[in-house]
Amino acid sequence: MKRLFLFACCLAWFAASAAVAADAAPAGNLAAAQIVEKNVAARGGLAAWRAVNTMTMSGQMDAGGKQDTKLPFVMTLKRPHKSRLEIRFQEQTAVQVYDGVRGWKVRPFLGRDEVEPFTPAEAKSAAAWEELDGPLVDHVNKGIKVELVGTEPVEGKTTYKLKLTAKSGEIRNLWVDAASFLEVKIQGEPRRMDGKMRDVAIYYRDYRTVQGLVVPHVLETTVKGFKETRKITIQTVTVNQPQQDSLFAKPQLAMAKTPAR
Repeated sequence: MKRLFLFACCLAWFAASAAVAADAAPAGNLAAAQIVEKNVAARGGLAAWRAVNTMTMSGQMDAGGKQDTKLPFVMTLKRPHKSRLEIRFQEQTAVQVYDGVRGWKVRPFLGRDEVEPFTPAEAKSAAAWEELDGPLVDHVNKGIKVELVGTEPVEGKTTYKLKLTAKSGEIRNLWVDAASFLEVKIQGEPRRMDGKMRDVAIYYRDYRTVQGLVVPHVLETTVKGFKETRKITIQTVTVNQPQQDSLFAKPQLAMAKTPAR
């Protein structure tokens, strides 16, 4: 979903509605505000998302390599703006946390047995895009401006291309299915590979209902110019399980070495 440490993710979790899909207007006939309204309705409705205080997802993510290694992960999100990601590999656990203001990471896979602060770019991105319910729900209160760019085909679907501008001034594009009004694709954070900055895209797939919300259970990240992709497969989703704020504080190395839950 972007870099292996999600949140990148900016992660957005979305819901479907057959009634809304059946009532979809032809592409090009709606304004940005109408598309957002239909998107929120399709994802379960504004009231349903506002009732979510925490969300925990677990599953596996591709690590690549000759053996196509898959790593177990646990991602926990808490309002208003907290996140924690744990990834387990060879009896080691990588951790990335964001307390709403500051972020830290522990990356033993890279031989870095220390707690590192977010880089300025990572902190800026987290502040702009890491939201439990994605960028479109309550976007005005989040300070995200939404503009309709036009329509584009994405994997055989007609989609609305939306331009999102965060309070920080960062811009990302988001593609919404013109039939179901669910997100199909979002622009990820560019990566430097082979000495060049490469465009990144995250595709949302396999929507399933979880307590009235329909959440994508597969997120596939692509990098322009590379055939290999990375998938995150979500196996379980838990909503409103109590989570202590201490979970999102600066990690201690002893905690980082414990197995992911």
